[in-house]
Amino acid sequence: MGFRSILALIALLFVATACTSGNNLPQPGASEALPPQIEREVGPVYTSRDLQSLVDRVGRRVVADSRLPGSFRFYVLDDPIPNAHAISSGYVFVTRGLLALIEDEAELAAAFGHELGHIELKHAAQRERVRRDVTDAAVKAAIASGSVSVGRSVARDGLLALRRYSRDQELEADRVGLGYLVHAGYRGDAMATLIEKLQLQARLEDEIMGPSSDTADRSALSTHPNPEQRLAALQTLPAARQRGDSGREPYLTAVEGMSVDDSPEEGFVRGSSFLHPVMRLAFTAPSDFRLFNAHDGVLGVGRGRSLMFFSCTDEEVPGRLDVWMRNELKPTPVNIQATEIGGAEAAIGSRPRGSDTSLAQIRYVLIRRGQGICYFNLLSDGPDRDRQIEAMVAATRSFHTLSEAEAAALQPLRLHVVPSAGTSPEALAARMPYRDYKMDRLLTLNGVDQPAALMRLPQVKIVQP
Repeated sequence: MGFRSILALIALLFVATACTSGNNLPQPGASEALPPQIEREVGPVYTSRDLQSLVDRVGRRVVADSRLPGSFRFYVLDDPIPNAHAISSGYVFVTRGLLALIEDEAELAAAFGHELGHIELKHAAQRERVRRDVTDAAVKAAIASGSVSVGRSVARDGLLALRRYSRDQELEADRVGLGYLVHAGYRGDAMATLIEKLQLQARLEDEIMGPSSDTADRSALSTHPNPEQRLAALQTLPAARQRGDSGREPYLTAVEGMSVDDSPEEGFVRGSSFLHPVMRLAFTAPSDFRLFNAHDGVLGVGRGRSLMFFSCTDEEVPGRLDVWMRNELKPTPVNIQATEIGGAEAAIGSRPRGSDTSLAQIRYVLIRRGQGICYFNLLSDGPDRDRQIEAMVAATRSFHTLSEAEAAALQPLRLHVVPSAGTSPEALAARMPYRDYKMDRLLTLNGVDQPAALMRLPQVKIVQP
């Protein structure tokens, strides 16, 4: 293996960090667009005058009252995953997924304060130096020993050290961000209540996705300390008990009507169905499957260790799909069948497993779409693998093209703020447009863990079409 190959191998072991340093920028206007190179890095901005005004106002208040040097730009990213981060050129971002969980301006200021703490402490530059040293050490070990395995071992040890180092930086950013928060006049406990909301969200995600098969201590591999550690560290700081502004009512007014869904360009998951209004396509997985939408495709997870992955490509596949499958896929599929799905040319094939019936069942399904194809990769490895794989193949035949009217009718789910008086937790949960975990989703959205606590809120956030 050559030197470049060793570098490429070790580079795969590292993950880019979200927070980087930067300042000294002119103040932006509320409607200023992201430069194309920044948008390619972080994704599109969510277009909302009210939300942009909110993040500008809160972000600038934190910067001005904390007398931070330089200036920064604040934006809302069109992303339903809760997150906040900054990049080296001084842009600070919060996703609409995080805005949905946040309860007031004080918690938004806490999120910004944490990211500004990373910038002020130059954490990204420090992490990059450590990462470069780890990479250099791993490459040298691989070359000196003549063993890629030795290089990988050094890289793994270095990566764990880097993650522990990053966790220390997260605690520092909490501490510094708390100072920014109270200097801006917001309530000091907002940093803690923000962490508690993220903790509730993580618990809900774990419950929905099911127990992890990874027996390792996931907190030991995380770049963030566990929430209990962060909360315990905050409790030792007097500023965490400082009284201050909340800004709940103007915050809830600003987030009213905000999308809490994937963008239309990514498509929507509705129960066990996936519908894409822009590409005008849809399919329905087996009823026991849970679908997860991502930029590069849709993952379905079912019972009995069954997986379904769906995606599309514009890359042209010449000739008949069954012939292409036979000639191009390796190992060459068996039992290849030319067929039609949704009125389009299709081909279905099986990954060979010879006489060993204990191996997983794997199917490939290709569907012609315009110049390119859409495809399903299916795997079932449970005790009922043979029956399950046939059910999955049958589900791929639900793939079809949406009419213009059907596509136009698809709209994202949105956040709405309603009064709690005159209703009940059960009635509110029933309005949530999900097939399961309705009450858990409602409670997590409002940052509480019990229905009684929900009804003590004067206004409640719910999700509706």
